[in-house]
This record gives sequence, structure tokens and C-alpha cells, in this order.
Amino acid sequence: MLRHYESLGLVRPSGRTGSGYREYSGEDIQRIFHVESLRAMGLSLREIGRALDDPGFTPSALVDDLIRRTRERIAVETELLTRLRRVHATDPAGWEDVLHVVTLLGALGSKSADARQRAALASVDEVPVEALVEAALGEGDPNVAGALRWALARSGDGGPALLAEGIGSPVAAVRERAVRSLAEMPGGEATALLRNALASPDDMVRGYAALALGTRGEADAVPVLVDLVVAGTNDTDAADALSLLAGDDAAADRIAAELVDRLARETTGASARGRLTQALAGVPGAGSSRALQELLHDEDRAVALTAAYLLQLRGMG
Repeated sequence: MLRHYESLGLVRPSGRTGSGYREYSGEDIQRIFHVESLRAMGLSLREIGRALDDPGFTPSALVDDLIRRTRERIAVETELLTRLRRVHATDPAGWEDVLHVVTLLGALGSKSADARQRAALASVDEVPVEALVEAALGEGDPNVAGALRWALARSGDGGPALLAEGIGSPVAAVRERAVRSLAEMPGGEATALLRNALASPDDMVRGYAALALGTRGEADAVPVLVDLVVAGTNDTDAADALSLLAGDDAAADRIAAELVDRLARETTGASARGRLTQALAGVPGAGSSRALQELLHDEDRAVALTAAYLLQLRGMG
């Protein structure tokens, strides 16, 4: 190593012994340590020579470049490590299995939407669930996203928890993809995570979670579903979910009471009151019928007419 440094002019011994051995002074040894320290920082030997011998050399630009190159190298190595772990997770029996998984992983990241969709449909039980989640959270094409959600719903354990992490993303599009994917995941774990999502500060996340929970018969979703009706966001789907949740007299009366409470609030606008009245149509039972009869005398003529029509459909007009 010292001979190599000497050939490059990085280190020069101060003298030689009578036997021809190199002699290094204290300053020479200090320079050797400087060379090794700069090598440890990632500088090339050429850059080290400039750093040590050029009086006008300023290190800041070179250090900035080293930082950039190191980050790029870490990103490449991290990507490789992730790919290797995913291949390892499939427990391949032979190199053909390895190549098949590598091909699918590559296709999931293809620039072609058709290739990504084919890979998603072929990926069930063939690639790790974390790869499917990563692809789903980054997918902007609706057809490919649907295929990935389908694959995730049929994948093994681990998907719901990974998707729940995506719900906390600072990127709105990622949060939406995460909750929509979680909504299609079966099982109690997904249901519990969707309940947690009802407390999200993101209206969109709460809305998708409530719609999914409504179809699963989860009464915790009722307040958010009523919010959707008031906001006019997926209000038809929200009303359908409320109707589904009103499966017995007690549940129906609770839902009717929630709708009536929102109707009575001064902050509820005219269009929202109309949607709330229409939502009562899907709620059976005496509670909703009483509410509709009271709305016959509402100051808003559109609400009163809607209530009259709905009562006629119930044979109470």
C-alpha cells in the first residue's frame, strides 16, 4: 500500500536506511494517517492528492459531492436489499423460481400499465405482500390499482398493517390508496384498522373507512356516514350503508335520531337537509316515520314535499 501511495506521489519517505529501507518521519506518518482518514470518507486517491497538496483547495464542494454520491449509493443498495429480501421471502426452490419472482417484481414497477396490471393479477402467492402494498400505494392508474387491491385481498398476512401505515402518509394520494385497499381486505384485523381510521383527521380517509365498515355491519360508522350525507360526498353510497345498518328496530331508531339531529342543526344548509330527508327513506321503523311526519310541516318546501312523498311510499300519505 505504501509503495502504491509513493508511486502516486501521495506519500514520500524522508529518507532510506543504509540497507535501502524507507524511513518515515513523524510528518510522513501524519500524512499517511491523513490519507487513510480521507479514504475512509470516500475520497478517491486522486481527490486526496488535491486535498493535501493544493493550497487553494476548498473542501466544501467536494464534501457536498461526497454526500450526494453516498446518498445515491445508499439508495441503490437499499433497493437491492429490499429486492433480495422479497425474493428470499418467497422461499424459492430453485433458480427458475428466483427468476420468476424477479420478473414479477420488475413488472410491478414497469412503465407500462398493462404490464403492471398483468403482474398484479399474477402476483397472488407469488410475491411478498409488502411488494403488493408498495405497488398499490404508488399506483395512479385506476385499472392497475383495482388489480392490486384484488391481489392484496387474496394475499397472506401482513397486508392490513402495512396499508394502515400508508393511512398516516403525508401524501393525500397515498392515504386514499391505502384506505381504499384496506377497505377491500377481509378479516377482523382489517375491520379493526378501519375503525381506527374513523378518527383520522383526513375527511377522505374517514369517509372510505365508514363506507367499508357500513357494508360490514359496523355501527361505529354511523356518525361519519351521516357526515357524508351532509357534505354531499358519496352521499348515495352513505345512505345505502345507513339503510344496511338499520337492520333491526333499535338500530333503525338510532340512525333516524342521528339524521333528525343533523336536520335540526342551524348550521345544516338547505341542500344538506334535503339529502338527510332522502336518507330517511332507507331507514325503516317508527322512528323514521315519525321524523318524516314532522317534516311535513318543515319551512323548507322541498323538504316537506320529499317527506310527503316518502310517507306515501310507506302507505302513510
